[in-house]
Amino acid sequence: MQITYGLLVARTQGHRRGILHGRAQLNDPGPRNADFPPIQAAAATVSGPAARLRPPQQSGSRLSGGPRPVTSLRFLVAESETPEARAARRASVGRSSGETYLGILRALSPGAALDLIRPAEEGAAVPDRAGLEGYDAVFLTGSPLHVYEDTPEVRRQLDFMRAVFASGTPAFGSCAGLQVATAAAGGTVRANRRGCEAGFARRITRTAAGQGHPLLAGRPEAYDAPAVHSDEVEQLPEGAVALAGNRVTAVQAAEIRSGRGVFWGVQYHPELPLSEIAAALRRQSAALMEAGLARDEGEVEAYAARVDALHRDPRRRDAAWQLGLDAQVADPAQRSIELRNFVEHLVGPTRGQRGRE
Repeated sequence: MQITYGLLVARTQGHRRGILHGRAQLNDPGPRNADFPPIQAAAATVSGPAARLRPPQQSGSRLSGGPRPVTSLRFLVAESETPEARAARRASVGRSSGETYLGILRALSPGAALDLIRPAEEGAAVPDRAGLEGYDAVFLTGSPLHVYEDTPEVRRQLDFMRAVFASGTPAFGSCAGLQVATAAAGGTVRANRRGCEAGFARRITRTAAGQGHPLLAGRPEAYDAPAVHSDEVEQLPEGAVALAGNRVTAVQAAEIRSGRGVFWGVQYHPELPLSEIAAALRRQSAALMEAGLARDEGEVEAYAARVDALHRDPRRRDAAWQLGLDAQVADPAQRSIELRNFVEHLVGPTRGQRGRE
């Protein structure tokens, strides 16, 4: 059984060398409005050894306090769905997984230059090492690809990730993005033997290494997060560190170092608005029934409707109570905190080391 969160894609009006541009040419359907409002930074503190990784305040940052324009950050989003999966995602929610990332990154870093590529596709234009070094960060989306399958799409995706590591540009990935980074650095991925996580990953807890790690700054000791997946990291590569897990998926967050590169990633989806979780559940109702998570489509629809209600109004205590969720999921700022932490605590210092402040 395959459970994937699907995807959202860009309707582009132009591209250069096959790279889609997210600042001017990209004309996506509404990521700056209800789904991706300007996000105020949630309170987050880093203590202990991790505090040393906090970057100096930069005039272009908008990660503390209210939104301030960013004019110099360059982000590359690597989208890895197949064309068929992309079409299905468009029909469902109107965007690809890459465009979801573009939307949340616009909300977090207004004014940043955003590019979108599709490295899993045959003939896709992908930056070389020098090109990758020109970016401040690379973001890997989720994907329906199974990393443990030896297909041309998977091989191309892994080759791209190895190039990202070699470039030294910081990278972040969610869901399959974590799995791709794991396999590219020498770890292994498998189908989750405990079944799928559909809707939300529950009671994610930090490991000892995750205590004080800047990726999880602002998260409580145990938290829930949006998640839809049936694969998991089996073994992290040498030198990697598991930062959080739960009873279903042992590796829910990790830091991976390979060559010159550093990757921070999570198995869940801090980038997704709750409306996309609801849509994913509806698309995959048959698989959810097969897994024994629902008896019929009506039960799936009722659950998805509650998720939609919480998306429309995160203050709805009744919807949050019925779903067993708190502000860690309902509040967009808290839900996406790993993305802000990555930009503030890894991208910022790396930019300084590269002389880009």
